[in-house]
Formats: sequence, C-alpha cells, structure tokens
Amino acid sequence: MPRVVVVSPPFRSHAAPLSVLGAALREEGAEVTLACAPAFADLADRHGLGFAELTVTRNANTGVAERTVQAGSESARLREFLDATRDGAIPTLLTQARHRAADMLPDPDLVLEAVRATDRRLAPDWYLVDQLSYPVTLAMHCLELPYATFCPGHPSYLPTRPNAYFGLPWAWPAALRPPLEDIEVLRTAAEDNDRAFTAAFREVADRHAPHLPEVERAFALCSSRAVVFNYPRLPDLPAAPAGPAAIYAGHCTETLPRPGLDETWQAVVARLASGGRPVVLVAFGTFLSARHDVLTAVAEAVLTHTDASVIVAAGDRVPELSRSPVLAAASPARLHLADTVPQQALLGHCAAMVHHGGNNSFTECLAAGVPALVLPFSSDQFAIAHDVERSGLGLVLDPNGASVVTIGTALAHLLTGGLESNRTVAEDVLAAGPRNSARRLLGVMDDRPRRPRSVS
Repeated sequence: MPRVVVVSPPFRSHAAPLSVLGAALREEGAEVTLACAPAFADLADRHGLGFAELTVTRNANTGVAERTVQAGSESARLREFLDATRDGAIPTLLTQARHRAADMLPDPDLVLEAVRATDRRLAPDWYLVDQLSYPVTLAMHCLELPYATFCPGHPSYLPTRPNAYFGLPWAWPAALRPPLEDIEVLRTAAEDNDRAFTAAFREVADRHAPHLPEVERAFALCSSRAVVFNYPRLPDLPAAPAGPAAIYAGHCTETLPRPGLDETWQAVVARLASGGRPVVLVAFGTFLSARHDVLTAVAEAVLTHTDASVIVAAGDRVPELSRSPVLAAASPARLHLADTVPQQALLGHCAAMVHHGGNNSFTECLAAGVPALVLPFSSDQFAIAHDVERSGLGLVLDPNGASVVTIGTALAHLLTGGLESNRTVAEDVLAAGPRNSARRLLGVMDDRPRRPRSVS
C-alpha cells in the first residue's frame, strides 16, 4: 500500500478538490494524509484521510476571505485587490502582479525545514503538491523528494512556451479583451516577476542543493513524473509540460455518493422551485462575494427579466444586498440570500449558475451539466471564461460593464435554450473524474523507483 501525502495551501478552494482526489487515491488502495493548516482538518475527517499540520504560507482563506483572520498585511492586500476589481481586468492583474513581486517566496527555508520534518515523521512514498504552493515545490526539488503536481487552476498556470507568463492570460473572452497596449504593460510586469521569481528560486536552491541543475523557470517548475490538471481536456488548450504524464481530471467534485442537501436546504429548494420555477445559483467564490454590487445586479436581473428563482451566496455582504429595493420587495418564494451555500449539492437542483470563472465553479457546473453565465474578475478567470465562450459551454459578460438588462437577457437565453455542448462535455468530464485520475496517478508514480532521498 503506497503512502501518499497531499500538500495543500490553506485555501478552501484548493484544499477541497485536493482532499477529493486524496479520497480517490485512498479508495484505490493508497494510505493518504492531508498536510495543511489546522483549520482544514475537517476535510481530512470528511474524506477518511490522515491529517498532518503543515502551514506553507502566511495568508489563508477558510471559506469567506473577508471573514478569515489574516496575518500581517494580508487584510490590506485583500482590500486593495477587491478595489482593483472595480477598475477592470488589467488594473486587477497588475495589482496581483505587484503583490506577487512583493512577496515572491515567503519563508522558503522555514517551509523546507517543515517539509523535511514532515518527511521524516510520515516517510511517504510520494507527495501530491498543489502547484501554487511554490515554496513546497521548491522544497521537493531541493530535497529530491518524489512528487506529482496538482494544477488547481487553468492549465496555463504552468507556462510551457517561452512567451507565456504566469499572470498574463493566455486568451481573453470577447467582452473583456483589453487593448494591445494594456496587454503589453501587463506582459512587462509578468516578465519582471518571472525573472525575479526564478532568481529567488535559484538562490534558495544554491544554498540547499547546489549539486542539482539550475532551475530554468520558477513558475514552470513541476513534477518530472506527473501533472494532474483539475480541468477537462478541451481542444486547443496550451501544451502541457514536456516529460511528465499529463492527467486531465475533468473535475474534482464528490460524486460517489453525491453530497446531499440537509433538511434546511431541501426546504429552501422546495420553496424556490414550487410551481416548476427554475432556480439560478449565483456565487462568486470565497473572495469575490465582496463584490455585492455585481451580486445585486445579477439577482435583480433574475427577478425582473426571467421567471426563475435565485439563490445568492453573498459572504459577509447579505446586508448590502438586502438594501436593494428590488431584492427587499422580492417574495421569499423567488429569492434566498445566504452567506455560504452547499454549491456542489445545489447544482443538481439548478437550471443555470452565474459565477466568476473560478476553476472549481467551472468544473462543478460541467460535472452537473449546468450552463453558466461567467463574469470574470481576476487571475485565471479570463482564460477559463475564454474556454467557456469558445467551447459553447456558457456565456460571458464583463462584470463591471454588464447591466441588469444584459445580464437578464443572457440568463433568459440560458434558461430557455440550454447548451447542448455543455451536456456533451459533461459526459467526458464525468468519464474522467477523480477516481480515474487516481488510478492513472498511482500507475505513474508506483511504476517509477523512488529516487535517493536527501533529507538528513
């Protein structure tokens, strides 16, 4: 029985799919331990995994970003990021690039020692490491530990072309394509970060593993054995890294058994769906629920331009949404506001979803066969929105430019017509999934001899 340690950063949106894949590895015969911050031990319990405390970054997100207690300047950075989203794609991505440059590689020596101690204590056969946990990937490299890479976002998060850079979307949806001169400004910032991050990696590697070949590009460093993409194998994606096995999981949602709704949520759905009304779910992830202005516009669009009911995940912004005259006057039979929602379980009862283009929301909609209206704000959401648009899996609007009318028109189209391609891709996504990916991953990792270890 192989022993596997799954390493996640302290973000619910990363730890949740990783724990599902960890559970699939366990179901395929591996002994699996989730290594993460203490606040995520519940995920290990839920999926029958062991748990080891390992904190790999200073910031965190336990479910609602504004509600999570942050260390140091992280709260200020979160506010700056949210403010930038109001100015559009390029200002947001430039803000993210500036934050990345200011905190390129926090505490790499401490993380390396923590990984070394974890390896001594647990002695796993190999690791599964979140690709965005850069200090952990660097530790794996320096300590020569066998690991597979888990890519939690768009596949372009692993740049494979010389002119591809982390933080520069590889493609844009039509509604948000910036002018070329703005893209070049962003490209310059991304190039600068690429050079600086690689220099930081090399400095750490020179101290801890001077005998190893020099790291070529820090953002592209990944397992030489296997990369698992939490993404469907859509046509025309950027090329996967050369060398490691590329495993496209399609999704990492719970399917066996599917998570169900508790009695409270069953009553909510029954109320909203009474009379045969379709239900629209609106959720912008753990960070962007703070954009209550856009959430309000979407909810108003559902109520005034469709016959559907609407559920809104509003984080800490439920009071702000309640101030809308349209929402305040809405019948409880058509509107439900909540701070958080059981998204995967609700999707089975929804006719459409409005989301921000986050990877989890995108793949969960595909797995459930639910068409989506995507309003991207940041990060890889623009690339995901492009894939949605190009593949006919949904519609895309600019969250800062769309009106109640344009949102309502788009939702009415989704609700009346649906998307045949969405159902077709859903079949392919479900045929992949975490269990199949776990089998492939175990085959790749267990078929290769473990390299000599340098953890003393």
